[in-house]
Amino acid sequence: MLDDHPETDLVILPKSNRQISADDDNMGYSYELLANRSKFSNIEPTIVHVTPKDTNLRNEPYTHSQDEFIYILEGAIYLLYDGEEHYMGKGDTSYFKGTKTHLFVPVDNEGAKVLTVFIDHEE
Repeated sequence: MLDDHPETDLVILPKSNRQISADDDNMGYSYELLANRSKFSNIEPTIVHVTPKDTNLRNEPYTHSQDEFIYILEGAIYLLYDGEEHYMGKGDTSYFKGTKTHLFVPVDNEGAKVLTVFIDHEE
């Protein structure tokens, strides 16, 4: 059992059961987990809601141990990655190492929605 859910081959999470959460108002993002993570899975699908430009206070990049795949669902961002800025619009994708500094920066006040898949690599 993980999080009081039995381990199964199929996990369905209706939209009405997903929650959007932000750990900090100054984070620049809020997150919507798309699946209950299995202890046997190395991926974590998430929708990242990027805060609109005028209310986004975050300018320090992140790092983490997982690789990351992103797909721009709505809006546009600048992906700051390892000191370089890359414009990404709806339909664009990227795969990168989370151990390098990165940040999603809003392009405008519309914000953006980014499908993000974190991939853990077992050693």
